[in-house]
Amino acid sequence: MIIRDLRIFSQNIQKNSFIVNTILETQIQFDIIFIQEPPWSKIYKIPSSLNCKGKALMGTTYHPNWLLFTRTPSDRSDSPRVIAYINIHLSSFRFSLHNDIINHRDILLISFLNNHICYYIMNIYSDSSHMALKYLKDTEVYIDNILIMTGDFNIRDSLWDISFPHHSSISDNLLIIADSFNLALSIPTNPCPTRYSDTAGEAN
Repeated sequence: MIIRDLRIFSQNIQKNSFIVNTILETQIQFDIIFIQEPPWSKIYKIPSSLNCKGKALMGTTYHPNWLLFTRTPSDRSDSPRVIAYINIHLSSFRFSLHNDIINHRDILLISFLNNHICYYIMNIYSDSSHMALKYLKDTEVYIDNILIMTGDFNIRDSLWDISFPHHSSISDNLLIIADSFNLALSIPTNPCPTRYSDTAGEAN
């Protein structure tokens, strides 16, 4: 079997469990789902010798039709802000999480084998402080065969939004990082807002 194309769905769900459940149930035509700001909370309690009420097992949404990829947090303040779901019909392509290359709560690096070649995909959440981009810019990481680096970069820029008159220096950092991975900015075939404002009167 060879993958000839990948259909990837990417969305920031702002920790909303209902939205991620709806996506997993309805977007079955996609191969990969990238989520930014996933819900991360108590799933159930497990037996504990230290606590008679049990120990809380923290995690996120599971679904039998999807393989979940997420970084294991070191503590409650380290919960991942990016996760990925791989459609179970692609399980034979040996998708693997690579915390050995990049270990960051806002960056998810996943590899898979296609026609005996190892490829990578990357899901990123860059918050208002752009911690993920700063990490990638300051860390020397050499990875061949990255197919896509996508997610929520929290950058509005005239480069990809013609209604916005300004250019951001953060965008330059993003393009430098992309160039280091031999990636180029993709142009949408159907331009539309990628973020919808919660504030009345504020532009999408």
